Amino acid sequence: MSEKSTNISMLVFSTLLGATGQFFFKYAFLSSAMSAELLAVGIAAYLVSTVIYFYVLSRVHLSFAYSMGGISYIFAVILAALFLNEPVPLLRWMGVITIAIGVVLIGLS
Repeated sequence: MSEKSTNISMLVFSTLLGATGQFFFKYAFLSSAMSAELLAVGIAAYLVSTVIYFYVLSRVHLSFAYSMGGISYIFAVILAALFLNEPVPLLRWMGVITIAIGVVLIGLS
């Protein structure tokens, strides 16, 4: 695996963990009694995400790394739709697809 592929994989994983952290924050507050365990999982996911992001940031240009962060919007919408049963209108899905295309173009650059 090339260094660029490794960096992209780590950025994708970092943004997935960040979106997962956001999901657990929301899920913790939806619980009948706010769950400290769910909140802790969210904080841990966010912490690991940040550490990975810092690592990759030391190896790639900021403009590349920050732009790849757009993937987090994609993950957040998918997690919310699948696990929180949040309605996602067609226009929002179109936005997600637009972001995905942009992230792919950035990854190819």
